Amino acid sequence: MDIVMVGAGNLATHLARALDEQGFRIRQVYSRTREAASELATQVGADYTTRIEALHKHAHIYICALKDDALLQLIPSLTKCNPDALWLHTAGSIPMGVWQNYADRHGVFYPLQTFSKHREVDFKEIPLFVEANNEDDRTLIDLLAHSLTDKVYHASSEGRKQLHLAAVFACNFTNHLYALADELLSKWGLPFEAILPLIDETAKKVHQLKPHEAQTGPAVRHDNEVMEKQRQMLADMPDVQQIYNMLSESIQKANRQ
Repeated sequence: MDIVMVGAGNLATHLARALDEQGFRIRQVYSRTREAASELATQVGADYTTRIEALHKHAHIYICALKDDALLQLIPSLTKCNPDALWLHTAGSIPMGVWQNYADRHGVFYPLQTFSKHREVDFKEIPLFVEANNEDDRTLIDLLAHSLTDKVYHASSEGRKQLHLAAVFACNFTNHLYALADELLSKWGLPFEAILPLIDETAKKVHQLKPHEAQTGPAVRHDNEVMEKQRQMLADMPDVQQIYNMLSESIQKANRQ
């Protein structure tokens, strides 16, 4: 199957590489920036273009791994090149219905993972959530997904939106808290590496315990004296102090329930 990859960012890069390794032919890479399109195309032995009107017109599948706003803006122009092909997007929060009126065959190919270009991932460990608007293409998308991982799930657009929201809490917000922890440590010349074992153990515990059961710390213990001292330590960082208060209150409320 010939595939055109629309996008050359973090997800597009890993997905194109993984499909190429499984024997699918990445025929072309599109990106609005020549450097990004050329770099990914070189990695998978594909042509590249920065012009939508120059998209290859005879591929079997077009996978759009774009930012949400760019995807919504470009769909009408993209699908004109080959309206009879199967068109997929990889967005967690955008419904499958955005393809309606533009492509008869369409669906979603959503890997639930965080991607960075220069950090390798093992697609065999990544859950893939798929959706299609007809049974034949659902079979085709399943084939594509199962070539990468055994963790393939069918999810509706509404279910996928809920997945994406949960991922924001579990990944994006958590990483921001890591950044705040790094900032606090840096104030005293302490290395972030010192808390990596703590981070790793916290992540490992939720493989065996429910997150609620794994909760520790002064908030869940209602150690008010410690909490007040820590609030005072954040007096010069009012935004971070507010986050501390909100999360502590949320932990205590969850514990009462």
